[in-house]
Amino acid sequence: MNMSKAHPQATSLFYLAFRRYFTTSNSNHPRTKACRTWRHTRLQPCRIFANSNIRFATTRASPVQKESLRPQSHYDLFPSSLPSGAPPKGSFHINRALLRKEFLQLQAKAHPDRHQGIDKAKAEAASARINDAYKTLLNPLARARYLLSLHGVEMVDDESIAGSPSESGGGMDPGLLMEVMEVREEIEAAGSREEIEGMKVENNERKKASEDRLDQLFRAGDIEGARRETVRLGYWVNVGTALEDWEKVGDGRVSEHD
Repeated sequence: MNMSKAHPQATSLFYLAFRRYFTTSNSNHPRTKACRTWRHTRLQPCRIFANSNIRFATTRASPVQKESLRPQSHYDLFPSSLPSGAPPKGSFHINRALLRKEFLQLQAKAHPDRHQGIDKAKAEAASARINDAYKTLLNPLARARYLLSLHGVEMVDDESIAGSPSESGGGMDPGLLMEVMEVREEIEAAGSREEIEGMKVENNERKKASEDRLDQLFRAGDIEGARRETVRLGYWVNVGTALEDWEKVGDGRVSEHD
């Protein structure tokens, strides 16, 4: 038998007595402390990172809280160094010094050793998320690929290496492919570190021009253009790696030519 339907008045009186038991006027009473602690852990969100944009799901969330718990981009984690967010509102270029400063501040807050229990587990997850976001945004090529992924464009792993067409359409620019091949031949034929240093300067200029172009394309909302330019940037990054590899074994190559 349902007591609430048979004796509604009795049920109300029981509820009032129960509530009064747990809300005694003595704020220091153990029952009051226990009740308030229970309500706090059930209804309040985690406050570890109250001043940052790192959020965690709560047991109960209001519609406003649910909206604030929507998936965040890497840019949302760094509001001080990247206040405008991702392009097109923000720039593709970033201030590396400011980003690193904010990164260190966030990592200090999220360090697992500063937290206990369930908060420690959340801190470990937050620390990993911050580290991944920082590494991605710090690297221009990784940053461009990440921005493309936000628009539903996933770059093939070897697309910037072998020049294979991506699923989003379009193959490699034959002119670019020829230019890259010529640069690689020059690297192979190089006989001194001075030559390699000159090539590194030229290649850094190519990468800078590509990054400037990406800034324009992302701001204009030209995602396909940004995809093609990201492939171009990937080639110049690989050329830079080849130049660094030459320097590591350059002396041996010179002796072989001799």
